[in-house]
Amino acid sequence: MRGIILAGGTGSRLWPATKAVSKQLIPVFDKPMIYYPLSTLLMAGVSEVLIITAPSSQEQFQRLLGSGHHLGIDIEYAVQNHPGGLAQAFLVGEKFIGDGPVALILGDNIFHGPGLARHMAHSTPVKGGHIFACVVPQPQPYAVIELDGGGNPVSLEEKPGHPRSHYAVPGLYFYDNQVIDIARSLTPSPRGELEITDVNTSYLERGELHVTVFDRDTAWMDAGTFAALTHASEFVRGVEERQGIKIGCVEETAWRLGRIDDDQLARLAAPLTGNGYGEYLLSLLDRGEGSIRAHQ
Repeated sequence: MRGIILAGGTGSRLWPATKAVSKQLIPVFDKPMIYYPLSTLLMAGVSEVLIITAPSSQEQFQRLLGSGHHLGIDIEYAVQNHPGGLAQAFLVGEKFIGDGPVALILGDNIFHGPGLARHMAHSTPVKGGHIFACVVPQPQPYAVIELDGGGNPVSLEEKPGHPRSHYAVPGLYFYDNQVIDIARSLTPSPRGELEITDVNTSYLERGELHVTVFDRDTAWMDAGTFAALTHASEFVRGVEERQGIKIGCVEETAWRLGRIDDDQLARLAAPLTGNGYGEYLLSLLDRGEGSIRAHQ
C-alpha cells in the first residue's frame, strides 16, 4: 500500500494567512497540519508516501519532511500545477502508484480515536474502493453517503441541499489499482474538477465500494476554514493536556510501529529539547514503554 497526501490548492478559505505559506504547513496547536494525515497513513501501514503540493510550496515541505528516512519511510514529492480536483491526485501520482493499491488522504483532515489504528488495519488489502462514513449534524457541506439496514452503500451525493442521511464521507480513501483508469475516465464537474465523489460512485456502480462507519468516539476534523482550524487546535490541545499524549506526532507513531528504534527517537528529540515537543518524545523512552504497537 502506497499513500498520497494531497496538499495542493490555494488555501483561499484561509487567506490572507495562506497567501505566503501552504495551508498544510500552518500549525494545528503544536505541530504542522500535515503531521496529522501523515501519522494516519503510517497507522494504515503505508511506508511510501507521495506529497502533492502547489508549485510554490514544495520546497517548504521538503525542508520540513525531507526524504522521510528519519521516520523509517520514503517520501516523494509531486506538483499539482492547478487545483483540478481530488481525483486528479491519481493522475499526478500515477507513476508513484504503479500497479498496486493506494491510499489518499487530504492534507487538512485530522482523525483521532481509540479505534483509529484498528480501522486503518482493516482497510487493507483493498479490493475495490474502501471509504469511511462519519455522523455529522449538518452534512450539507460534505459528500453524503446513504446506507441500507446492513450498512451497505446505496447512494452518494456531493454537497446535497437535502441530504438522505447524516453520514458524511471524510477525506480518507483506499482504492485498488482500478482508480487510475477510473480517474482518467472522469468528466470534469461544472467547476472544472475531477471529483472524488465520482470515483466513489463508479466503484458503487460496480458493486465494489466498501464503507466503514467510524465509531462515535472517533473524531474527524476538516481544518480548511478559520473556524475549523481553531476548533481543531482547541481539540488537540484539550486531549494532549488532559491525557498527556500527543495526536499526530509522526515521530512517536513511527517509533511505536517499529519503523525507528529508541536511539533514533532520541536523536530526533535532541534538537527539540528546548520545548515541550522534544521533552515529550524523550519522556516516551523514560516511561519504558518500548517500541510497541500504536495506540489502538
